[in-house]
Amino acid sequence: MRASPISPTVDFDADGEQHGFLKLPYSRDDSAWGAVMIPITVIKRGDGPTALLTGGNHGDEYEGPIALAKLASTLKAANVNGRVIVVPFMNYPAFKAGTRTSPIDAGNLNRSFPGKPDGTVTEKIADYFQRHLLPLADYVLDIHAGGRTLDFLPFAAIHVLNDATQQSRCEAAMRAFGAPYSMCMLELDSVGLYDSAAEDAGKVFVSTELGGGGTSSAKSVAIAERGVQGFLAYAGIVEKRAASTGERRTTMLLDMPDGDCYTTSEHMGLLEMCRDLGDEVAAGDVLARVYDTTRTGVAPIEYRVRRAGLLAARHFPGLVQTGDTVAVVADIVERDMAVAG
Repeated sequence: MRASPISPTVDFDADGEQHGFLKLPYSRDDSAWGAVMIPITVIKRGDGPTALLTGGNHGDEYEGPIALAKLASTLKAANVNGRVIVVPFMNYPAFKAGTRTSPIDAGNLNRSFPGKPDGTVTEKIADYFQRHLLPLADYVLDIHAGGRTLDFLPFAAIHVLNDATQQSRCEAAMRAFGAPYSMCMLELDSVGLYDSAAEDAGKVFVSTELGGGGTSSAKSVAIAERGVQGFLAYAGIVEKRAASTGERRTTMLLDMPDGDCYTTSEHMGLLEMCRDLGDEVAAGDVLARVYDTTRTGVAPIEYRVRRAGLLAARHFPGLVQTGDTVAVVADIVERDMAVAG
């Protein structure tokens, strides 16, 4: 296979703290010999395990970029046993534009793996992660949120894997992240996922959904920051922080076992959510209504819950299109699962 056109300006094998770029040549109207410069930090001391931490896989999700940008500027090699590779703005063109997909090629990075070294800009980024960064890593954390069109309860997530040992390690890492909710997630569209690339490579992989609406909050960023520390402590790369209080911290364990968890709109119009995130719902409850915005005097279309559980995600903001996910209802598996820290 062709060599990647991306070249790093950091040395992944050198001890210390390095801040540089993944340089991807990109010729365009305003810069004939230009490049996409993706910021990267490498913090290393000794020969311990490697964690690859990413945010901005989708460009309109901000908890990961904020938490990881702060980590990159504060974590010191003296406090690390091994190596931490930090890429806060993974799909940098999308991040700069504040959009889910790249404005260059409309590429959704999280549907572009394994990528192509001679493909589009997004495919080249995916290829570099697939063939050059993932092989360096033992532990991989990819921080997501809902972006501009979804809102989530703050949860860390893993998938069901064929390897029971790998599955157990991923679950332990998810618990160490310590989000208020923890999810065994079912993907509606799993083709080309970064998640699958990391899992197929045998890595301990955890993802998240930490809010949404195309913004972040002090609370959601704090969950991300605390989660990163817990994840790195589980990996043995940093020391576990002492709990700030003597209280026992817990997470609610959720599951998405089948497609009935998802409610998809078959209409376009004005969305009225009838239940809020975190509400427990019963099968048959009215979950949402969609109103025809082309005329008045028309009764709204009701969408009802197909399975009992917890409302874990909802469409955002108020207008919905045919085919949009209106909501996700997850099963409650365990209400009081202990987490690290």
